[in-house]
Amino acid sequence: MTIKQLLVEKILPQVRKPAQYLGTEWNSVHKDFDAVPARMVFAFPDLYEVGMSHLGLQILYGLVNQREDCLLERSFAPAVDMEAELRRAGLPLFSLESHRPLKDFDVIGFTLQYELSFSNVLNMLDLAGLPLRSADRQDDQPLVIAGGPAAYNPEPLAPFIDAFLIGEGEEALLEILDVVGEVKGDKGRASRSQLLERLVEIPGVYIPSYYRAEYNEQGWYKGIKPIHPKAPERVQRRVVRELDSAYFPVSQLVPISEAVHERGMLEIFRGCTRGCRFCQAGVIYRPVRERTPETLLAAARDIIKNTGFEEVSLISLSSLDYGALDQLLPQLTQGCEATRIGISLPSLRVDSFSVKTAQGLPGRRTSVTFAPEAGTQRLRDVINKGVTEEDLFKAVEAAFDAGWFAVKLYFMVGLPTETIDDLKGIADLVNEVIQIGKRYSRGKKRPRITVSASSFVPKAHTPFQWEGQNSRDLLTKKHHYVRELVKRSRAEYNWHSIDASFLEACFARGDRKLADVLEIAYKKGCRFDGWSEHFRFSLWMESFNELGIDPVDYAEKTFAYDEALPWEVIDAGVSKDFLIEEHQRALAGKPTPDCRAGRCGKCGVCPSLKVANCLVKGRGR
Repeated sequence: MTIKQLLVEKILPQVRKPAQYLGTEWNSVHKDFDAVPARMVFAFPDLYEVGMSHLGLQILYGLVNQREDCLLERSFAPAVDMEAELRRAGLPLFSLESHRPLKDFDVIGFTLQYELSFSNVLNMLDLAGLPLRSADRQDDQPLVIAGGPAAYNPEPLAPFIDAFLIGEGEEALLEILDVVGEVKGDKGRASRSQLLERLVEIPGVYIPSYYRAEYNEQGWYKGIKPIHPKAPERVQRRVVRELDSAYFPVSQLVPISEAVHERGMLEIFRGCTRGCRFCQAGVIYRPVRERTPETLLAAARDIIKNTGFEEVSLISLSSLDYGALDQLLPQLTQGCEATRIGISLPSLRVDSFSVKTAQGLPGRRTSVTFAPEAGTQRLRDVINKGVTEEDLFKAVEAAFDAGWFAVKLYFMVGLPTETIDDLKGIADLVNEVIQIGKRYSRGKKRPRITVSASSFVPKAHTPFQWEGQNSRDLLTKKHHYVRELVKRSRAEYNWHSIDASFLEACFARGDRKLADVLEIAYKKGCRFDGWSEHFRFSLWMESFNELGIDPVDYAEKTFAYDEALPWEVIDAGVSKDFLIEEHQRALAGKPTPDCRAGRCGKCGVCPSLKVANCLVKGRGR
């Protein structure tokens, strides 16, 4: 029996949500597997419901499959019940479109969206029947590559991945597949060693086996050196210079099983220059590149026609910063109202303009979300958030006046330089928001205020990369302290797992030593570490202890500016001098203006990557 026959007859009746393993989604692409020269599977190390909401998957899936000489199929981390059934039946992990084992593909490409998905990468390799470590794989086995935000510090995964693609993949992935087709020729399988010899010449490709990590006598990381003559000292990220002519999918995959977001995705621009100092995305996606309203309107019409989605979401890091919003929204709204399609914005800026803009969008309104991030203006200046209390209060007033009855507020606890007054400030802001809600309720339904707090995690390539995370004990005390203050206002206070944030910080700042920790933890049973019901922190601590590695040294250590950092082999485009200057400005409480206002902040991205902000003119606000 084929894998698909076994699935349908024996396995799928035993699992929850069986539809997610069928591969029969609207707009899915099914090619003659044996007739296509270069074959790749996009491996998303999380559940179907998460992966199908990922714009990067939609872009690369459509981009590759529009070519006749390539195919890209999908595979997601199987749910726990499905994994058990696969192992019981002795079946390998497979792709959705052709139900071929992953080991039949030329390339297995993982996207790394989050450090706590790393254990799932190992689990998917094992389920595919492949050795976990690159050095143990045969030359005729698939090439394993990885990219995404968490690849900007590739070292904890370095022994498991053949090559990392750093940066935006639209151009580079096609270059990789071209090499696969050339090296493969008429042979049944391309040689991994030959592929790597060619891939090292592609800008943006980092091959860990071509580098050696070095440590001092005390075991501290002291740098990384290339050991292959063609390997560059640093690998510079790839960037799409102009989005208007870049590929964008308008026949997007429509989930056949429940997904986190079931909507058409319209990427209106890429990048952010607001400069929040904790934010990695604001660095690794610079500069800002906007699509024109004409391009976006045409894409929106095609997405609605080709998918049947009932909602279109305007996607970017800060959608209301789009320079031609006043031109785009009226026309987009008119077209969507005619077809009863809703329009959504992922989050709103903390200003009344954003609320008034959202108020005019078609679709149902229930809750609105704002992210002040910190409780005092002093700390908001430290993190360069660029909003004031007045901004927040006006936005909240506009939201209640527009008919929203639920407000969510996002804060971060444990930020550098944080004091007790900053924590009290969170409760003060929440109390004022509640008072505003009471004034606008006018005897109607009592407004619901929800506070969601995360713990600061220092990330590579940010001005706060040198800062250590607060200890778990201190973060616990801080969250409990703020919760007690917020409860007095009868608001709800939730916070993300402190243990999970601690582990995230370890791997966000880790070196190759953590690969051994990861492998041991995986073999102990760690999977889906980003899901609270599956997270087993004790097993991670056992794994660190068995190797004599103190995780505190990774999560909580404060680095000196001249100290070697594991991720410095990657060039994100922003200069180290700029990051140091921003860190010093943060400690001095000095904000830095957005360079879109016309003043260059000299971050280094534009000259180093030979790209510039590409802005639509006529902001008209």
